[in-house]
Amino acid sequence: MAAKTDLNAVVQQRFEVAPGLMVIRVAPDGWRLPEFSPGQFAVLGMPPEAPRCENSDDEEEAPKPGKLIRRAYSIASSSATREYIEFYITLVHSGALTPRLFALGPGDRLWLGPKITGSFTLDDAPADANLLLVATGTGLAPYMSMLRTMLHEAGERRIAVLLGARHSWDLGYQSELLTMGRLSPAFSYQPIISRPADEPVPWGGITGYVQDLWRGHQIEREWGFPPTPGNTRVFLCGNPAMIEDMVALLADEGFREHSRKEPGHVFVERYW
Repeated sequence: MAAKTDLNAVVQQRFEVAPGLMVIRVAPDGWRLPEFSPGQFAVLGMPPEAPRCENSDDEEEAPKPGKLIRRAYSIASSSATREYIEFYITLVHSGALTPRLFALGPGDRLWLGPKITGSFTLDDAPADANLLLVATGTGLAPYMSMLRTMLHEAGERRIAVLLGARHSWDLGYQSELLTMGRLSPAFSYQPIISRPADEPVPWGGITGYVQDLWRGHQIEREWGFPPTPGNTRVFLCGNPAMIEDMVALLADEGFREHSRKEPGHVFVERYW
């Protein structure tokens, strides 16, 4: 098992927002978090000997002993917060790392990579451009970091989160996002679920997939004007099928995917 000194961080808080969805705050032990930009990711690690949570699948192949299991996760906390890093993680029942992370509780140790990186940030978006943040599931995490860091200084730019999930209980950070919408006239939040028949209480919101919100001109109704390549930058994070659909839909409206060599209007995080 990894030496105790290799596990350089401690679980500060941990709670499940729904079965298989967890928010976890990790604090460094004896070292200081580096500065980072909202939208970047950090790496978590656990030794292979660490226990798995009860409702995980048996591993088909045991991880290599003595070597930390490591995975990258987008940061959900504000970049102004330096005491801890917050992550929003979904349980992969057959996975190597997430069943071990879901077995952790406050005070338990784990490994937190000292380097924070990633290019899915607001750095290349014009400061006056409106922002359309589209996500499914835990793809919401980098947007929470962005909003928690900069929403208070958004000015006149409009910012909208479109969030898709199967069920209402899978819509993470719901209360915080609704509060942001009440407190900031610049911000709007539109959730959508794809399996309303499973709801114990009838769902009063929009149903379908998150890309249906674009097809239905939901943002134009919210903002009072259409988002265009001239006034808006679009961020996409989550399910690969959603991303590919949205890239194609946006291309039909003149939006071009961004790269360092060819700056564009659509920023994409493809992390699974």
